[in-house]
Order: sequence, then structure tokens, then C-alpha cells
Amino acid sequence: MEPLIALIVGFGAARLAGLAGVDALDNWQTSLRVGLALMFLLTAFAHFQPRLRAELIGMVPPALPRPDLAVTATGLLEFAGAIGLLIPATAPWAALCLALLMVAMYPANVSAARRKAAQGDPLLPRTALQLLFIAAAVLAAL
Repeated sequence: MEPLIALIVGFGAARLAGLAGVDALDNWQTSLRVGLALMFLLTAFAHFQPRLRAELIGMVPPALPRPDLAVTATGLLEFAGAIGLLIPATAPWAALCLALLMVAMYPANVSAARRKAAQGDPLLPRTALQLLFIAAAVLAAL
């Protein structure tokens, strides 16, 4: 739920700043990129916070080797993508890459839900959220 809140608050704050006269934020797409960047910064930091990291490692499907390395790699990719969203020249590519990253990470969500892992929300709500996040990233890429 925290990523959704970060996305909404980041988007809303950026949009309000744009409406208040900050020219760089005076459109919905740039505001969406700010919201996504905030969301991905939050999730990236979770990959390195010890308690949450352990939970994320537990989400990785057992068939994958080195779940700790997978969590580190995805955290670094999320961080890089969040920064890329804030740079106008790279923002469309960053958004597209983050959408693809979310698609690639979706099997971990399925695995976690089936195994009832700590971060494994029930599959239907998790799928709905994932689709929302992917759609937001695709819209930010346009």
C-alpha cells in the first residue's frame, strides 16, 4: 500500500506545484513521473533496509539462484529508474524500462502469494496494483 500512497502523493504534490506556477511541473505527465520516481525511490530503499530486505528475499521464487543478488539488482535498477524519471532526456526510456522491470518481477509476486511469504499480498489485489503501476509507467513514457 505504501508504494500506491507514494505514487498518489508525489503525483498530487507535483501537480499542485505545477498549477501554482512551477513551469517544469505544469503538465500531468511530468507530475506522474515525479510520483513514480517517489514510489520507486521508496521501493528501492526497501531493498536495502535489513528487515524489509529479508522479506523481499523471501519473495524470490525458490527456483532462482542467489535471491539476495536478485533483490540487490532490482533495488539498484529501481533507484536508477527513479533518477532517470526526473531527467527529461531519459524520462521516457526510464519509464519504459521500469514498466518492463515490473513485468519481469511479477512472477515473484505470484510466488510470494502462493507461498504466503511476508510481502506476499493476496494475488488479486497485488495483480491489480501491479497493473496500475505498469499503466502509470507506460503513460509516463509517452
